[in-house]
Amino acid sequence: MKNVHVISHPIIEHKLAHLRNKDATPHEFRQIFNELGSILAYEATRDLKLTRTPVVTPMQKTTAYKVQEQITVAAVLRAAEGMLPAFMSMLPFAQFGHIGIYRDKGMNQTVEYYFKLPKRVDGHRLLLIDPLLATGDTCLAALDRLKQYKVGPIKVVTILSAQVGIDKVLNAHPDVEIFTLSIEKGLDERGYLLPGLGDAGDRLFGTV
Repeated sequence: MKNVHVISHPIIEHKLAHLRNKDATPHEFRQIFNELGSILAYEATRDLKLTRTPVVTPMQKTTAYKVQEQITVAAVLRAAEGMLPAFMSMLPFAQFGHIGIYRDKGMNQTVEYYFKLPKRVDGHRLLLIDPLLATGDTCLAALDRLKQYKVGPIKVVTILSAQVGIDKVLNAHPDVEIFTLSIEKGLDERGYLLPGLGDAGDRLFGTV
């Protein structure tokens, strides 16, 4: 599927099994979230451009490589907070922002309550991280807002996705790439992923 990258690995499947388990404690859930976040941060940045730089090792002078691109990571509150430490660790050269958007089921629309990006993001490669891409409404609203700031190429980075959400996002933003660990079977009547893992925010912070 064009612009959709499903990252597959036996270790990922093993970790997803523990993440899905309803009996996992918030501590266990956070730990696995962080580990999967590191994998996603690694995979979503494979194409970062490098620049040559001189380095002196304990043995001799040599040429090494460093990332030359400007990159911004935008985390959707609150569930993406569980992935953010991994991205901050893996991408120390990046800058970070937060987006507070949720889907109001009663109003049948998205509501933005917080939006804070670094001062300069125009032209920056941008990673939008949100662990669950379900109906796609929240992701779509976040992408619409981000493009108002004239950011560069955008990648949506998520742990689990639904095909309906993927289709909605790519129909509206065909230039966006999506990185995920699993495309789920579908959604229930409330818009939750099936088999999914429940409400990621509640499970991360023990507010179930």
